[in-house]
Amino acid sequence: MLDLAVLWKAPDVNPVNRKARSIPGLNPFNVYGRVFFFSWFGFMIAFWSWYAFPPLLYETIAKDLGLSQSDVANSNIVSLTATLLIRLVAGPACDRFGPRYTFAGCLLLGAIPTALAGAVYNVEGLLALRFFVGILGGSFVPCQVWSTGFFDKNVVGTANALTGGFGNAGGGITYFLMPAIFDSLVAERGLTPHVAWRVTFIVPFICIVCTAVAMLICCPDTPTGKWSERHLAVQQNLASHGISGAVVDVPGELTEKATTGTDSPSGSGSANDEKKLGFEAVEPKQVGGFAHEAQIGEQQMLDTARGEVVVKPSFREALPVVFSPQTLVQAGAYFCSFGAELAINSILGAYYVKNFPALKQRGSGNWAAMFGLLNVVFRPLGGVLSDLIYTRAGVWGKKFLIHGVAVLTGVFLIAIGLTNPKDQNTMFGLVAGMAFFLESGNGANFGLVPHVHPHANGIVSGCTGAAGNLGGIVFAIIFRYNHKDYAKVFWIIGVMTIGINLALSWIRPIPKGQIGGH
Repeated sequence: MLDLAVLWKAPDVNPVNRKARSIPGLNPFNVYGRVFFFSWFGFMIAFWSWYAFPPLLYETIAKDLGLSQSDVANSNIVSLTATLLIRLVAGPACDRFGPRYTFAGCLLLGAIPTALAGAVYNVEGLLALRFFVGILGGSFVPCQVWSTGFFDKNVVGTANALTGGFGNAGGGITYFLMPAIFDSLVAERGLTPHVAWRVTFIVPFICIVCTAVAMLICCPDTPTGKWSERHLAVQQNLASHGISGAVVDVPGELTEKATTGTDSPSGSGSANDEKKLGFEAVEPKQVGGFAHEAQIGEQQMLDTARGEVVVKPSFREALPVVFSPQTLVQAGAYFCSFGAELAINSILGAYYVKNFPALKQRGSGNWAAMFGLLNVVFRPLGGVLSDLIYTRAGVWGKKFLIHGVAVLTGVFLIAIGLTNPKDQNTMFGLVAGMAFFLESGNGANFGLVPHVHPHANGIVSGCTGAAGNLGGIVFAIIFRYNHKDYAKVFWIIGVMTIGINLALSWIRPIPKGQIGGH
């Protein structure tokens, strides 16, 4: 039975890594509720500013700067390219420096070009500015890694889907806010459109800076304190429960099978001493001895310590994770789902104007905003379903959910492309149906990510997030070279989504012999 009290009461926690077993999303005074809030709110503000151009781009900015259709499409591609690069860097940065500092860094760096939007007066300036604004899109990776670090396996799918879903809603909010701010400056402040669209970007700049500073002041790196001390905290927590032995975060290499028992893993010499947590119990065994601790077995504690404590990756250790089949599955599925969302989000307003000219810029923007805003419901639903299936079917259930909703997404995309609806009810209904499966697929994907190489979660999250941007670039290029034949591109994306997911469906969800993540 659903207990609504978990939304505000202090959660039970894993006795080893102190991750919460529930989500106190309505309690910002609790550290878990506070980190949950800043995870989704920080990404929402970033997404709003990252996609602040499209609502004004096709009419106001294009007219002011004299942009062609190709110039507009190129600026969308450039923005996604920058985000791809930042996400690849943000993943390892999270593992090395911690997600909180990486998150704040992405926000503050992206805030600078946002404030400089008023300095753009030609297409070259627009391309350069949108490239650097794309830094904000990289904040998705630390958003998910930070959330994963605070919530345990039984709810991490829901937590990641909620933070990602609420954050992605910024892509819908921007279609409401940017035209509204622009219209207000023109109608009430008497600014010309030439000046008003430039001043409009000061609003997201202020919000970004305030959010970044607040998360640095109000939140910790991990549930156990400083990022640099996370290994020591795990050692102390195990010792306090009377568990002795050598616990190794990464047995040799990130993908190597771990040894069992208390012996050191094969080949671990002095070079690996930094990664070894060797100790003997100094207190009587007290499982569940702290307030709000969940009751878990000794072996599960050891597996958590050995396989689920994030380590600083070396280049040699990172490569097997990046190129493992399991990372490929996550990346391929997200290439299709989030890639399609990004590309469609950039052109949806223009597609609506083409098929329904009476909507104009603001009307089409409002309807296009609904696609992004549905993330508030649909992406979390994917995470919730992922966690529910996990209780019955384990990680294989999570994997098949990802591919199942992807195939249904492809069906809706093909339907939109082949019918190219000229009736508003039909169009908006098909887009909403497509959004249901597309966005819940995004949530389901990051419900499985924490199980894949959990000791290298930043790397897996970064690769997966970057693949989503790569998909956005590929699909944006397809839109670019099909000009205004939006319907054709929809069915092309649908076919690619079905084909890629069926090709990846046979791969194991986690590596054979992996410790942790089960």
